[in-house]
Amino acid sequence: MYTPPPMPRRTLLRGALGLGTAAALAACGRDSTTARTSGDVDLALWTHDPGYEAFFRKGIPEADRLADFRYHLTVTRAGPADIVTKLLAQAVAGRGTPDMAGFEIGSFPRMLRGDISERLLHDFTPDIAAVPGLKDDLLPARTAPYRKDGRVYALDSDTPMVVYYYRDDLFTKYGLAKDTPTWEEFAELGARVNKDHNASLCVVSTNGSDTAQIVQSFQMLLYQRGGAFFDADQQLVLDSAEAEEVLGFLCEGLRSGFVIDISDYYGAAMQTALKQGRVIGLPMAIWYKSYGLVPNVPEQKGKWRVRAMPRFAEGGGTTAALGGTGFGVIKDKANTRAATDFLLNTWLTHEGQVRRFIETGYLPTRRSVFEDPQLRGLKDDFCGGQRLFGLYRDLLPDVPPQHTSPDQSILFDVLAGNLLRAYRGDVSPRQALRRTAEEFRDQAGR
Repeated sequence: MYTPPPMPRRTLLRGALGLGTAAALAACGRDSTTARTSGDVDLALWTHDPGYEAFFRKGIPEADRLADFRYHLTVTRAGPADIVTKLLAQAVAGRGTPDMAGFEIGSFPRMLRGDISERLLHDFTPDIAAVPGLKDDLLPARTAPYRKDGRVYALDSDTPMVVYYYRDDLFTKYGLAKDTPTWEEFAELGARVNKDHNASLCVVSTNGSDTAQIVQSFQMLLYQRGGAFFDADQQLVLDSAEAEEVLGFLCEGLRSGFVIDISDYYGAAMQTALKQGRVIGLPMAIWYKSYGLVPNVPEQKGKWRVRAMPRFAEGGGTTAALGGTGFGVIKDKANTRAATDFLLNTWLTHEGQVRRFIETGYLPTRRSVFEDPQLRGLKDDFCGGQRLFGLYRDLLPDVPPQHTSPDQSILFDVLAGNLLRAYRGDVSPRQALRRTAEEFRDQAGR
């Protein structure tokens, strides 16, 4: 049987970029590949988040101490999707690529198409194996989004588990139980709250211009229930009994008032709903406190609390995962070894992961760090002085893996539209999921 030869690097990247042949062939150069092994090195870092830039700059003295290099950083900021697009374009050009890049989890799946990740990114698998105990200590759920064919191409910034935020003062005022065990019981409670107080206990996003937000509302409960979008082989597994149950649950919640639809989680509509007490609780990732609640309602400091989400009566876990950013190193460059050492000595050390949580709020990706006494003793003033690390440690075993696919953006586009149709009652949950699977396969060609 004839076996086609592997696609040349530039041809593959040209396909990923949608560039014409001339554009790709016009660029034949490559960055210098004379590897640096010690001494001064200026690393080029691309990231979308100034918080990461600050973290890595503060980590330079420790990286200098632990490695054979004296580091300097040159940072370029760009949007998450732009980082991938620009990286692929520069790779085609054969010059101007960074040494390290932060891939937001929604943008990284483009790197999984064909063998792009294998050709462009350093494989961390041997580095992880070389550190005693590290392989078993890293959470598989957080290497899954950046893994392909058993190789790890990026190291995650967070274990972004999903929790339940609620207004402690209003739950007390309205006489609401704070430990309702199941979502089904919680929905009954929520319908009464909406009737008596015009408040809701759950939120779905209906921002038509941001498909990721629309999908996230459904995604959190789907993964908690035990469903998923893709399996480890990148095959679509969305159309499941768990997905139908979760979508039906949200649709019924919209009709009862237990769930409220908000244009987006971060804008003026959400701020107004929070300030007016129309949203007094919602499931969300742990980073939402810093990026959603604190910016929108700083005056509510001390009134919010965090608990585990109620469970679904028919099965599933106690949490889900939402978000993340994986940092990768570009392979076959002069600074590849230096960049790898820098990342390992800042991002993956016990001390680095403790500092990362304190400075950025992102949870460790090493299991052992959740036992750190300093983290266990931290109090959260916005959440009434709660010590939250005990809760995070308890939820850790239930954090599900988040497998992705190079065609994830297609799924998000078609799923978002069908979720909105289901929320409006135009189609049933069963019809919405079946249409999503059919439209995905038509567009993705598989």
